[in-house]
Amino acid sequence: MSVNAVRPNTFIRFLVTSLLGLSGAASCQDNPYAQHLDWLGRQVFQNECRSRPACLTSWNTGEDFPSLGIGHFIWYGAGQQEIFEETFPQLLLFLKQRQVVMPKWLQNSTEPDNPWPNRAAFNAAQHDEQMRELRTFLLATASLQAEFIISRFSHTEEKIVFSFPPADRSKARRILQGLAAEHPPLGQYALIDYLHFKGSGLNSAERYNDMGWGLKQVIAEMLGAEVSLQQFVQAGTAVLDRRISNSPVERKESRWRAGWRKRLQSYLPPIT
Repeated sequence: MSVNAVRPNTFIRFLVTSLLGLSGAASCQDNPYAQHLDWLGRQVFQNECRSRPACLTSWNTGEDFPSLGIGHFIWYGAGQQEIFEETFPQLLLFLKQRQVVMPKWLQNSTEPDNPWPNRAAFNAAQHDEQMRELRTFLLATASLQAEFIISRFSHTEEKIVFSFPPADRSKARRILQGLAAEHPPLGQYALIDYLHFKGSGLNSAERYNDMGWGLKQVIAEMLGAEVSLQQFVQAGTAVLDRRISNSPVERKESRWRAGWRKRLQSYLPPIT
């Protein structure tokens, strides 16, 4: 069955169940869904790390936590409270459920905490055995990290729809379905990547001036617009510009504007 043969309103769910049900015997060469998974993983890795293995263990300037793996999953220390959703422990749980063997120092707890107290300590440890082992582990599980990113969308799509007022739910669902059908696989990639990139928008803690910046907010911007990837990119740009305007001055989020816009542009089909 070709990608285009799948109905728009079921493509994401079909893609998720197909990908997550792949057997180890299927290779990218003979399985189109494995090809999609591989492509998505490479796109996310390029977006987050410019495909550099050293970037699998990063702690960005101005942030209070490391970002790990192909998707730069956030990891907090013991007792740390931040407004952003912590995703690295969720990834570890997903990998354990897939029976992946963890580095020994990550096996001692169901929800291990980031062991580095600050960015300076983290950077000083870049060549330590523990950090090298972590990078090797993250590189070896890249395709499973892509599966995790896809599975998050599968679990969140309907939650986003039902977070809208009843009168807008059918519109929100139609937008999500329409985007999923746009220029396969770019439409699916745009939805899955934005959710991973900036979250669902459902967490009330992820707000500046009571305004969010997740996938829900992008869909809300599109309620009165045509359904297209161009409109999605325009709506995402507006939402992220608003986030920057509302952000605390000390975070200096305007430095990320160009990179965020470049990522959004990757959702568009090439100009022919």
